[in-house]
Amino acid sequence: MSEPSARPAAQDGLAFERPLNELQTKIAELRKLNSGSHLELAGEIDLLEDRLRRQTAEVYAQLSPWERVNVARHAERPLTSDYIQLMLDDFVELHGDRVFGDDRAIVTGFACMEGLRFLLVGHRKGKTVKDRLACNFGCAHPEGYRKAMQKMRLAEKLGLPIVSFINTPGAYPGIGAEERGQAAAIARNILDMFEIRVPIVCMVIGEGGSGGALGIGVGDRVGMLENSYYSVISPEGCAAILWKSGDKAPEAAEALKLTSKDLLRLGLVDKVVEEPLGGAHRDPKGAVERVKRQILEWLRELMALPVDELLARRHRKFRGMGTPIGVTRA
Repeated sequence: MSEPSARPAAQDGLAFERPLNELQTKIAELRKLNSGSHLELAGEIDLLEDRLRRQTAEVYAQLSPWERVNVARHAERPLTSDYIQLMLDDFVELHGDRVFGDDRAIVTGFACMEGLRFLLVGHRKGKTVKDRLACNFGCAHPEGYRKAMQKMRLAEKLGLPIVSFINTPGAYPGIGAEERGQAAAIARNILDMFEIRVPIVCMVIGEGGSGGALGIGVGDRVGMLENSYYSVISPEGCAAILWKSGDKAPEAAEALKLTSKDLLRLGLVDKVVEEPLGGAHRDPKGAVERVKRQILEWLRELMALPVDELLARRHRKFRGMGTPIGVTRA
């Protein structure tokens, strides 16, 4: 397991990380002092780094569901754009849905990774305030889902597998999106992804909220990062409906069973990809590398299957979700 970064934390750090951030700051100060003077502080630095590793492991082992939701939303957590930059050898973006426009909240394109070609589809949140506004913070319009399906059909025609990165609090809830058929676009994607005749791998890298996630979330393998979440609704949305108060979001997060541990136990995801110590935001490159290895493993496994068997397994996978133990479906 890699050690947490000793760089100072971002200003929007999480409350439970404050003791860790204080240790990181102290280590950084000692390193600077050690390199700029004749003092020998290496021993003390090593002791503090060991203490930081142990304390980080203890803190992250005891996170509540609501705290993991906040980790999934961390400003420095790697986004789809980071995976494109750090994971791929080549990427050619494809634009537009040929009906209305090009939704920036969904990115699609041909990708190459270690000689393996595929279509990448993912939610795009943006990093700067300007980009986030342009991408609606990763909340896609119906034209985004139509774009995704159009490119998936192109990948099917070319015999290319599909990799989907899920990271959205939900589909865009505006009036314009509803007028242009938001619900129908998502439903059509869910239905059509069952019939796409190439392997599909889905990975939840941050937030996996509601139908906005499911619109590109039907696959032969569905994985998620350790500190991501996947749920029928956001904790805030659930709290607003059940308790009429956003203050109940932590209780909602607990009730929704939205963490990777819960979803793996319930059989809703195939595998949880372990994050670097202290979360993906402390070691983005390490997190990207782990996701890359898992995707390559799944793609090579799925590409060896005959198409009819691939589709049959995909149907059985989702039809079997929620089935009581010992009961089989036809």
